[in-house]
Amino acid sequence: MFTGIVQAVGTVISADPRADGVRLVIDASALGTSDIAVGDSISVSGCCLTVVARDGARLHFDVSSASLGCTAPLTRGGGANLEKALRAGDRLGGHLVSGHVDGVGTVVGLDPVGDGTGSSTLTVEAPGALARYIASKGSIAVDGVSLTVNAVDGARFAVNLIPHTLAVTTLGQLASGRPVNLEVDLVARYVARLREFE
Repeated sequence: MFTGIVQAVGTVISADPRADGVRLVIDASALGTSDIAVGDSISVSGCCLTVVARDGARLHFDVSSASLGCTAPLTRGGGANLEKALRAGDRLGGHLVSGHVDGVGTVVGLDPVGDGTGSSTLTVEAPGALARYIASKGSIAVDGVSLTVNAVDGARFAVNLIPHTLAVTTLGQLASGRPVNLEVDLVARYVARLREFE
């Protein structure tokens, strides 16, 4: 489990094809890797991946074709939001995030609020099947970042990004048309499932 509070931005070193997926290598030096071991789970732009090898601050992950099929692509030289798995007793600053990406949304726009010196509004078009789980004032993870939904219009939703979030995550680099990983709120998913049996 994760909180959606990004701890560092890593750099994708390589994403080499393997038999049924890719071997992803990320420079995680900004994350601090001294306490990371092979077998640990790391949220990589919202996708829970297992460390399969370490080379100094470089973390290696095997990403299956199933994961590749439901997540936004990571490109060499690009950034990736990183978060270590939640430990018992840690503060839950965001919301509970499983790292199981529900689908890929598309950025509609990233627009400054007011005079452009503060927050920005990120608008995303979600896949139609996920729209029912997204509600105003509910939680959502976008590329692994825990956010509060400010507005919903059909399958589109908007979130506010404060300057700190823009500075310490990859979200400040988003542009219209860019794919983003989405994970809907766990509670919303279970409530919707329970209502199917009413």
